[in-house]
Amino acid sequence: MTLPVPTLDHVVINARDDMDRAADIYQRLGFTLTPRGYHSLGSINHLAMFGTDYLELIAVPKGATSGRLDLLTFPFGLNGLVFGSEDSAITYESLAKAGVPIEPPVEFTRPVEIDGQKRDARFRTVRMKAGVVPYGRVYYCHHFTRDLVWRDAWRHHANGTVAVTRALIVEPDPAAGARLYVDMFGADQVRNIKGGKSLVVGNSRFDIVTEAELRDQFGDAAPDPEGRAAYMAGLTFRTASLNKAAHALHGGKIDDVRPGAGRLVVPAKQALNAVLEFVE
Repeated sequence: MTLPVPTLDHVVINARDDMDRAADIYQRLGFTLTPRGYHSLGSINHLAMFGTDYLELIAVPKGATSGRLDLLTFPFGLNGLVFGSEDSAITYESLAKAGVPIEPPVEFTRPVEIDGQKRDARFRTVRMKAGVVPYGRVYYCHHFTRDLVWRDAWRHHANGTVAVTRALIVEPDPAAGARLYVDMFGADQVRNIKGGKSLVVGNSRFDIVTEAELRDQFGDAAPDPEGRAAYMAGLTFRTASLNKAAHALHGGKIDDVRPGAGRLVVPAKQALNAVLEFVE
């Protein structure tokens, strides 16, 4: 049996039912957002596309009484870490054989307008069973229509971002939190880091750390856990230029940006409860 190789597809910021505010914030942070999308499952989204991965803002429409109402059960902030899959059926089969608690694939669509023509972007996701991940949603995404999602016009950002290089997860016991990823990808994909464990995800990584380690790295720029012992805390983006990122943040009136050695930090209170870090 061959386990999947971890690659990053996208990361998800939960906007609950306040997409207008989320889109305004992330545009002022210097991201170019795609037009609002409407999933066949009932959620709405905007994307910030990078080289091979992307950031998704997701929400339900205000006043929704059906559809993805589960999004309202999570706080604002980083809520989804999504691996890539070239064949969701094989991904599901291999993980199920390995004993990973996984749900069967679910397919859905989202209309996209390209050059004046409407087409359907098609996806199939493979998700963990309910309750397996205490800190948010972890799943795989299989794109059937990549050409409708990765458009060059959407890859250019005022803040210079070209990729997601890290996601931060807080777990009281990082070793216990990393066991799922050992089962999913094998022990050689998980390594020890200061204050926790790290999963190598292509050119990115998921760091699973203690609350104390998160605070050591980000201080009061860290998000409000809102009573959660385990939660997704923030993201590191690679930018072509920290000067460009700083200029975009200033232009967007992001008034609390913290420069450091080779990085800029945007406190979670400025970014919908997810701490953001920009590095070159």
